Amino acid sequence: MASNETLSDGRMSFTEHLDELRRRLIICLVAVGVGFAVCSSFAERLFAILMRPLIQVMPAGEKLVFTALPEAFFTYFKVGLIAGVVFASPVIIYQAWCFVAPGLYARERRILFPIVFFSTFFFLGGALFGYFVVFPFGFKFFISFAGKYVRVMPTLRESLGFATWILLVFGIVFETPIVILILARLGIVNAEKLRRNQKYAILIIFIVAALLTPPDVVSQLLMAVPLMLLYELGIWTAKLFGKKPAPETEETAPEGE
Repeated sequence: MASNETLSDGRMSFTEHLDELRRRLIICLVAVGVGFAVCSSFAERLFAILMRPLIQVMPAGEKLVFTALPEAFFTYFKVGLIAGVVFASPVIIYQAWCFVAPGLYARERRILFPIVFFSTFFFLGGALFGYFVVFPFGFKFFISFAGKYVRVMPTLRESLGFATWILLVFGIVFETPIVILILARLGIVNAEKLRRNQKYAILIIFIVAALLTPPDVVSQLLMAVPLMLLYELGIWTAKLFGKKPAPETEETAPEGE
């Protein structure tokens, strides 16, 4: 049987899977390219929106600077590319779904779609929390080091790097309930185990918050407190939707009794 022919039971061959993957990737790249072309035309405005929390806490009259000739160009290029990926994300998610869905059972497809939806919801929620809540406190903390002999002059590249890092970190950590749900569905954890180890989870949460956020107590609490609430939400999610333990069967009485 040739490797590029469909298998007798209707399944796709390995070569056909590669062709399908290549086609989906090309569509995703085209979508990102279109998104980049659209977003790059107003990348400077997008950057201004992203940096608004920083600009609001800077001393009056201060502006962001760039210290290398191509720095502004590449900064706006990155902004356009990131925005283009976000713009194309519905197409990317749809193409990924179309690629994996044929290989799933109907029950698995019913589970995967809500997971993708709520993963996107929690990631965006975390990013928005980072922008509207964490940014003002974090930027204010670093700006506070300016004084009589120290002038704050944040660069475009460093400001963009810091902002995208915070948004990415908070977007990822807000996926905690989804991760717990997947582990619970696989039977790796359950609500009782999560509740029993909650004190260790809180310790880990504060360590992670100290490592990933600016070195001030307020920013660390702004990550730790939502993480503890998300962990609690994960416990209830595991309790409601986790894998149910198999019912115990009565042992057969030995013969002669």
